[in-house]
Amino acid sequence: MTIDLAGKVALVTGGSRGIGRAIAERLYGAGAHVAILARDQARAQEVVAALTGHGQALAVRADVAVTQDVEAAVGQVEQALGPVDILVNNAGFTRDGLLVRMSEPDWDAVLDTNLKGAFNTTRVVARTMIKRRWGRIINITSVIGLTGNRGQANYAASKAGLIGLTKAMARELASRNVLVNAIAPGFIDTDLTRGLAEPARKALTDQIAVGRLGTPGDVAGAVLFLASDLADYITGQVVVVDGGLVM
Repeated sequence: MTIDLAGKVALVTGGSRGIGRAIAERLYGAGAHVAILARDQARAQEVVAALTGHGQALAVRADVAVTQDVEAAVGQVEQALGPVDILVNNAGFTRDGLLVRMSEPDWDAVLDTNLKGAFNTTRVVARTMIKRRWGRIINITSVIGLTGNRGQANYAASKAGLIGLTKAMARELASRNVLVNAIAPGFIDTDLTRGLAEPARKALTDQIAVGRLGTPGDVAGAVLFLASDLADYITGQVVVVDGGLVM
């Protein structure tokens, strides 16, 4: 079955690398016009240049933690491509450390990007979705938001908060046909995991039922499904894409 998103406008935050890039590529491949929002516009532009097809693509520079950046970026997207139909809140990063040693700036930076960033983008984009009575919002959280993890109190809190935000938004927006869901990836094969020594990589893999790390494409496939008409009766859910890591 082919999923057709022709005519839809998708905005992917943190879409210049890794999972975000795979999501942008998958949505574009399904026919959507895609805007990639990232702090590094040059890298986002590289992704745009690599996209080939009939849709339009746009690279926009913004820090999702800064409200004014987000408002300006969404304005650019709407002017160039039209109102946003599909929002993927993927922007996020880590600053790991044990709780008792974690600095306040490291706590704030992770919460500001991973959680406040999703609040900022959704608050702006949802206004138009409500008026048009159609929208899909997909938040990329993490299995760490479900289980917690030693040395990642800030990251775990931000991703658990994103799950709560997803459910609250889903309840508020469902009556306007704006559906909000989250995807919780497990261990994904990205630049971070590729840098692990082989024993550490094997230790990760041994915890996964299917016996391999996930790929960015595995996450992108779940996003594509939730963005499509196949998911018209799904909202407020957390789809765990982890190969059986957390059961």
